Amino acid sequence: MSEPQLRFWSFSLSVYGQAGVQQECLELQDRHGLDVNMLLFCAFVGAVHGAILPERDLTELLAAVGDWHNGVLRALRNARRALKRFAGDRAPIGASAAALRTSVKAAELGAEQIEQAMLEDWSVPRIGDLQRTEPGYAAAANIRTLLAICCGPAPPPLPEQLIAAAAAAGRVTRG
Repeated sequence: MSEPQLRFWSFSLSVYGQAGVQQECLELQDRHGLDVNMLLFCAFVGAVHGAILPERDLTELLAAVGDWHNGVLRALRNARRALKRFAGDRAPIGASAAALRTSVKAAELGAEQIEQAMLEDWSVPRIGDLQRTEPGYAAAANIRTLLAICCGPAPPPLPEQLIAAAAAAGRVTRG
């Protein structure tokens, strides 16, 4: 992965590991079908670059990564989740299923990195042309726009833990 992609990946690992962030992201994923990488990307662009992603750009970006996310990432996640039931089995299949689940989990992580690289690659030529504002506000605005696109007229509340963690990580990344 290139330096910008490593920057986004490092930001994501830092933010996702903060208290409450994983739970917020997974709830938005499981209840509303949101792509966690898109949430993190919206936070990254806002918190690190102070950039506002317009609705048309987010819609274009969702389409750009949609096939990968739906066809590869979601399939691996579903396989990993399905294997969990078998991995706990005490019968001989349990150990084999657990080993397979570990392999699928590693493949899922690799697919996450590829999706993040796709997101970063999309943004590199565009980031300089985006409207700028205060980074914490930009992160919240980007996530608000994503929620409106994906969840319609009654979007869920903003993920406050994600926004706070992103703002803090953005200060470190920019600093």
